[in-house]
Amino acid sequence: MGLDMYAHSMRKDEQRPPVDFDVNGLGKHPRIHYWRKHPNLHGWMARLYYEKGGIDSDFNVNTVEITSADLDALERAITDNLLPDTAGFFFGETTGEERDDDFEFIRKARAEIDQGRAVAYYAWW
Repeated sequence: MGLDMYAHSMRKDEQRPPVDFDVNGLGKHPRIHYWRKHPNLHGWMARLYYEKGGIDSDFNVNTVEITSADLDALERAITDNLLPDTAGFFFGETTGEERDDDFEFIRKARAEIDQGRAVAYYAWW
């Protein structure tokens, strides 16, 4: 039990809302990244979810699409050590050792977007 976090590549769909789209359908799409117990990144994604109109107060098994602009903002937050301190039941702790892995995710996500695909994030805790 704990915070499991996923990013998937999916077909670009202009009709899909930016948040709370079908999480069950993500299993059909390639997973491009996985994190285990990285709460500060999850906190950053939660802020993004709410900024895009998400309303679930738990932000658990909710989806959010990540755009190129979002990746730019995430990269700045990581570079400047500005991921928000986030805690939760069984979330674990962000240690700073995740930094290179986070940059690897950004690289992979940008490659997917450059190929005309979309990137989605969701977590389960």
